[in-house]
Amino acid sequence: MFSPGLFTSSASGSSRKSQNWSGSWVSANRGRQSAAGAMVTTESALGVSALRACVTLLAESVAQLPCELYRRDDKGGRERATDHPLYDVIHSQPNKKDTSFEYYEQGMGSLTLEGNEFSLIERDGAGYPIELIPVHPKKMRVLKGPDGLPYYQLLDYSDQILPMRSVHHVKGFSLDGFVGVSPIATNADTIGLAMATEQHASAVFQRGATMAGVIERPREATAIKDQASVDRLLSKFTERHGGGLRNAFSVALLQEGMQYKQLAMDNEKAQLLESRNFGVVEICRLYRVAPNLIQHLDKATFNNIEHLGLQFVIYTLMPWIKRKEAAMMRDLLLPSERKNLYIEFNVSGLLRGDQKSRFEAYAIARQWGWLSVNDIRRLENMPPITGGDRYLTPMNMLDSQKMQQSLNATPQQMQEIEGILACTQ
Repeated sequence: MFSPGLFTSSASGSSRKSQNWSGSWVSANRGRQSAAGAMVTTESALGVSALRACVTLLAESVAQLPCELYRRDDKGGRERATDHPLYDVIHSQPNKKDTSFEYYEQGMGSLTLEGNEFSLIERDGAGYPIELIPVHPKKMRVLKGPDGLPYYQLLDYSDQILPMRSVHHVKGFSLDGFVGVSPIATNADTIGLAMATEQHASAVFQRGATMAGVIERPREATAIKDQASVDRLLSKFTERHGGGLRNAFSVALLQEGMQYKQLAMDNEKAQLLESRNFGVVEICRLYRVAPNLIQHLDKATFNNIEHLGLQFVIYTLMPWIKRKEAAMMRDLLLPSERKNLYIEFNVSGLLRGDQKSRFEAYAIARQWGWLSVNDIRRLENMPPITGGDRYLTPMNMLDSQKMQQSLNATPQQMQEIEGILACTQ
């Protein structure tokens, strides 16, 4: 039986320091001042459009994947364990309030923002999970127990401490093995610079003297000394020739040697745009997301977009997915079940190429005998057909003895067939 007294002042000083440190990373991350001067918190960081786009892309990409519970059979295959109590929990309804999409989206959002995902595990009398209730990372503290295992303290009115079997915990990149490191906290300067650049750009357009053009009068012309006349002249010119399609392509008449000169964007504002684009790329690098996936298409081409999408699945999503799968198998499966049951997110839909490339791959697999018609139809979400479970074998891949029996050929005929096949190779 677990006792909260294990974490009282009777513990050694070094142990207490380790416990407090691991808890503070999760519960007391209030943000910090970046080198650029902007205060970076989880909420303020979400105000950066590139960061929000990266976080929602990762969260929605994982949430749309079906999460399945499989059982290994004696033949080396597998089948969905739909009869297991855990199947409906991870596949369709994690708890009474959230759908599976909402649950996995929120969990992945917590991972990418705070570095940790927590859920309370409600179990039935037999020990099987029947409900997963998400908890915000800032409302949970991780403690290191005297047995070297993590314990979890709810930061609510009860301050209850729970053992591992009661909490589902997915860690991001970790330095101590107990809590994941928050990407927001460790990259506050990068995010703060992007925030400061946006604030500076807003100040330029709010208080900067940005004009569309100027009207110049020759030096020898009589100066207009009345400010009201100047204002009236500019107002009338703007009304006649500025703003909207109504005045497009209108013709102006300037008297007394006046000239109109249109102003272009100066170098300072051009550099400001480059700085804003650089901030987008830096945040994409932080989450290993290609800029084209968050609608930053400066370097994207038709030749590389498909490959960038595949790289996103393999090098960006898969590490997160494997992290979640391993944590779910550890926390949700009973120790006796882990040899025959496993949890897996189905990513096959994201790995599909274009239709032409996909059908060409199916044709090769069908001709060489490692996919049947029904295998292909299942990959395309089509129902099986009668006789579609047969596998083909190319003639030049058959053993000569089996070929002779199947063709009922004489030895002389078999020599002629093998000679023909040898010429075609």
